[in-house]
Amino acid sequence: MIVNILRFSFRDGTSEEKKAEVLAAMRRTASVESVSFATVGQDLGDPAEGYTHAFCTAVEDLAALERYMYDPVHLAGDPEILPHFERLSAVRLSDDLNGALGEKIAAMHLKKVATHPEYGRLLDAIPGGRISTEA
Repeated sequence: MIVNILRFSFRDGTSEEKKAEVLAAMRRTASVESVSFATVGQDLGDPAEGYTHAFCTAVEDLAALERYMYDPVHLAGDPEILPHFERLSAVRLSDDLNGALGEKIAAMHLKKVATHPEYGRLLDAIPGGRISTEA
């Protein structure tokens, strides 16, 4: 199982209505067939870190992760979601102890950025973003 946790906060001035729309788009993204389980909601970590919300998805393996990344629902959700983030950080974990798994996931992410440059631009536009779009 590969679990991806995104911790984020919304840009100042984002209305409650827009926040609800973004969270709904995230729930749609989390409902695609390749996702084993998911949740979207408040971040319960240290408020001093600046994150207010979290998005967690889990997929069975690398093949499921690739299907998830390129699912049309996911691709359509990126431009609805990412422009509203002020801060973003990813935490990834897995019960698969393959030492090369992290490198393979990073390579898949960079391939998506190369295949969908607008996705990379959306990530780079997040002022407090900590998800690399470079090798």
